[in-house]
Amino acid sequence: MFHFVKYNARWLGAGFLLTFASGFGQTWFISLFAGFIKQEHALTDGQWGSLYTVATLASAALLFWRGSLADSIPLYKLAPSITLGFAVAALGMALSPWVWMLGLSLFALRFCGQGMFSHIAMTAMGRWFEARRGQAVAITNLGHPTGEVMLALTAVLAIGLLGWQTTWLVVSGILIVIVLPSLYWLLHEGRTAQGKRVQNGTPGLGGRHWTRQDAARHWLLPALLPVLLTPGFIGTVIFFHQVHVADVKGWTLLAMAPGYTVYAGLSVAFGFLSGWASDRFGAQKLLPFLLVPMGLGIAVVGPADHVGMWYLALGLIGITQGINSALLGVLFPLVYGTAHLGSIRSMATTIMVVSTAIGPGVTGLLIDKGITFPAQGLTMGAWCLCLSVGCVVIARRLTRELSETGAETDFALKTNQGPRSN
Repeated sequence: MFHFVKYNARWLGAGFLLTFASGFGQTWFISLFAGFIKQEHALTDGQWGSLYTVATLASAALLFWRGSLADSIPLYKLAPSITLGFAVAALGMALSPWVWMLGLSLFALRFCGQGMFSHIAMTAMGRWFEARRGQAVAITNLGHPTGEVMLALTAVLAIGLLGWQTTWLVVSGILIVIVLPSLYWLLHEGRTAQGKRVQNGTPGLGGRHWTRQDAARHWLLPALLPVLLTPGFIGTVIFFHQVHVADVKGWTLLAMAPGYTVYAGLSVAFGFLSGWASDRFGAQKLLPFLLVPMGLGIAVVGPADHVGMWYLALGLIGITQGINSALLGVLFPLVYGTAHLGSIRSMATTIMVVSTAIGPGVTGLLIDKGITFPAQGLTMGAWCLCLSVGCVVIARRLTRELSETGAETDFALKTNQGPRSN
């Protein structure tokens, strides 16, 4: 691992920076400012939630349409351009005098941060690495929990010292002064996965490069659709409704706070473990285990009567998030090849963004109907376990198809190469 990181520090660093900085457009970061934004624009909880949902859905639509830019524009040009838009969005959050402008700023934050930054990072890792693709994805995804731990605390302190609007101005400045030039420098020297006929990328099933239209017609994506939706849906609503959970359970947010450290720690640990397992055994073989921890975790919230169960719930959900981040980063290039990876991954990323948009709205309406979020957790848990059974069938069929085309054998042979053969 040391030699792998040493020889590939430049490219891994670019991926890490992208996922880390994506935090400025994630729900957990934006929600820190929710109270101030609602007060500034005289918004009710329902109005704020609806505005957020519409902005996120619009960002998902644009991502689906333009996610293929990662295939046609060099990343050292694309990433800084997206960073510039990201910085303008942060500026808009601080200075928007009207609700419609606030909505546009939210839309740009979600598209640039949650959408394109994460999309570019995973597309790059899938295209640049072969033998240790899982490890590269796991290292890149470290940026997400690192951001959750560092940026959330820093933002809270900055809001207290500078005010919420000035904090957004600082975010805009960081993106322009630090992130933009860093990404340009890190990405300017491209990388080609080695030990393969890579001039046109690495092929997938059938020894060919799949287009987005081909992948959409393939049985795997429709079969995986509910599996792709679920981690984003549950992972968002568990944070979005934390205040509601505290009220229902009689806990304090301060007592619940250590749960996020457990979440981040297990997410990192299982991200690395699943990255190694994907390289060693094949990503598709992890599918049956993906949603089991999350299902148990969200179900635990229902009967929990002690705040320690909250830590357990977040820890189990973090395990699934860690597995999910590594698994999908390896699975799509293995199945569909790398020539059109940006276009294909944009579909999966769009599905994830849509799930984060509809989650707060659907669960919020149920809460308004008198169905508490902990009670909803039991149904979500059962849903996860049912999907896990279906994933057994998906994994078996996909393993058979990969074996028939020789993709899995070829993949296994690459994992025995040295640290520079990725």
